[in-house]
Amino acid sequence: MNLGPFSWLTDEKALMALLAAHELQGLLLVAAVIFCETGLVLLPFLPGDSVLFALGAFAALNGRSPLVALAAIVVAAIAGDSVNFLVGRSRAGQWIVHKGWISDANMKRTKDYFARFGASTVTIGRFVPIVRTIAPFVAGLTGMDLRRFLVFNIAGGLAWSATMILGGFWLGRIAWVRDHLSMLSLAIVAVSVIPVGVQRLRVRATTRQPHQNL
Repeated sequence: MNLGPFSWLTDEKALMALLAAHELQGLLLVAAVIFCETGLVLLPFLPGDSVLFALGAFAALNGRSPLVALAAIVVAAIAGDSVNFLVGRSRAGQWIVHKGWISDANMKRTKDYFARFGASTVTIGRFVPIVRTIAPFVAGLTGMDLRRFLVFNIAGGLAWSATMILGGFWLGRIAWVRDHLSMLSLAIVAVSVIPVGVQRLRVRATTRQPHQNL
């Protein structure tokens, strides 16, 4: 897929070239992507994992410390989730409910889920595409305590950013990884969506079971 000036979102070589030519501006663009992916509930498709891994690999290949990039991404990730949470708990979130974009059954199921697993969803959900975008919105929508949310938002932002960037930084020094960076990035995306597929299979199995018992 040719995205023109945004080809670096899906092409690690293009991202490397962008960072090599305009390192500061490139880092700010990556931070903006992470903010949008985590902060705007309508943009869950942005490729956060692979971009951060490539960002860490760039630092390793060019003798840069990963700490500056890590700090920028942590701030963007935490800020994005916070904005998403506040939107969810605002009138905009209630407007979505009023419009019926989320059914009553799904709202109840979501409230029950966040009552039991809300904190871990905000933290662990960082590592799952789509979930990391929707989780803070639903947390705000369902009334999670702000201070509780912030604790797990910060923990998740730190853990996710550090894992992806430092993983790219350490592995980026290995020759095989450098030569197969695109393939490895695809593998990261594939592994990260496995929990989504498992959850869907569980939901299908749960919905089929009552019918089988009839």
